[in-house]
Amino acid sequence: MPINKAHAVILAGGSGSRLWPLSRLNLPKQFLTLDGDESLLQTTIDRLSPIILAENILIVTQEAHAKGEAYHALLPYKTLYEPIGRNTAPAIALAAAYLTAQGDDPVMVVLPADHVIKDEVQFRAHLEVAIQAAQNGKLITFGIQPTHADTGFGYIKVKAQHNSPQICEVERFTEKPNLETAAKFLKEGGYYWNSGMFVWRASVILEEIKQHLPEVYKIVQAIVAESRVGTTFQAAVEKQFANMPSISIDYGVLEKSDRVSLIPCDIGWNDVGSWQAVHEISPKDENGNALQGNVIAVGCKNSLIRAEKRLVAAIGVEDLCIIETTDAVLISKSDQTQRVREVVDALHDKGATEHIFHTKVNRPWGSYTVLEEDPEGFKLKRIEVAPGARLSLQSHKHRSEHWVVVSGTATVTNGEEVITVHKNQSTYIPIGTKHRLENRGSDPLHIVEIQVGKYLGEDDIQRYEDNYGR
Repeated sequence: MPINKAHAVILAGGSGSRLWPLSRLNLPKQFLTLDGDESLLQTTIDRLSPIILAENILIVTQEAHAKGEAYHALLPYKTLYEPIGRNTAPAIALAAAYLTAQGDDPVMVVLPADHVIKDEVQFRAHLEVAIQAAQNGKLITFGIQPTHADTGFGYIKVKAQHNSPQICEVERFTEKPNLETAAKFLKEGGYYWNSGMFVWRASVILEEIKQHLPEVYKIVQAIVAESRVGTTFQAAVEKQFANMPSISIDYGVLEKSDRVSLIPCDIGWNDVGSWQAVHEISPKDENGNALQGNVIAVGCKNSLIRAEKRLVAAIGVEDLCIIETTDAVLISKSDQTQRVREVVDALHDKGATEHIFHTKVNRPWGSYTVLEEDPEGFKLKRIEVAPGARLSLQSHKHRSEHWVVVSGTATVTNGEEVITVHKNQSTYIPIGTKHRLENRGSDPLHIVEIQVGKYLGEDDIQRYEDNYGR
């Protein structure tokens, strides 16, 4: 098999909660730009070239991303979406079944969508070795040489080797250890961080899943069978996937398999799992500060300060991560940033939305920005509709809407009437009326929307027609 016949399966369904407030449930870190000029997902895709062709890339993600804020980022690629998160083993099993459903048996390169790799040349060299080994039936994982005792990673122990081979046999996996155990591993040697990157033939991983995770295999086979009798593969997934157990590929298969080998890697890898990790990969000034956005730092050391909208000024702080967005500010000691998830959990428990949405929310047709919301019953939005785009034909049970065009020309369906609304003109949408907003022009359309009602949640929407399958 030529190397460029290999397929990449990119896992892009994670929530990225430890990078709140920049990462939100509806637009998590894999779709954000944290290093360089591209999103982590796009950078993951780009580094595969020229080994893996764009048409051989399959992204497994959540339905909410595929039809929501990440719509345009995912549009150029084949995509499978999970109706509900079930960890990595079901996602990988699903992708393997999809790739073999037409009788092919490609090598699968499985990659998380949210990692940073600084030495891409060396990564591709290791990838070529892994693809060749996988053709012979091996399950290959990439192991990262530990630089310090870290409790945030799983560890992989390799068997004693001679002559420094490129591929080592795996002795055992260890889940994330405590600090004492991690330090012991480093002192003993022969341990690597588990990178979560894997290479294997699709049929081989399916055989292993059949042996070690028969319940997952049974559901995947049901999906394949249903997709062959008049329905699409995705429709079969939507029907069957919720029955999957939630389990990782490491715990469910790799820890039990005798086929696993490891390629030791020194590729400038970082899983960007916390704000401290973002600080590590970011360019720094002479005082060790990584300053991003409109920031003034006076007498600060070894800190990450990121401003998304407002000026952030810091004086005399050390070893802090300060992250500002339009609606939230995070301040944390650098060595405590793994605990950001506790903040997200607290927001969930109190019924807040700051961990779900940004104030600016991307949509397939454009975006909206919440400018103000009052508990007394109104919400003010700025809406941008891209040229040639239109919202769904919809209605609301609990709110009316007032639209003022500030730029461009709007085509508005309001009940049985279709009207054109120009700049500095407005229209009113009563509660319960079917309506639609369109931009038939060649320039972006901007409107200000005022919602009035007893309930202003984004789920108060009944769609009748939609261009984007929502």
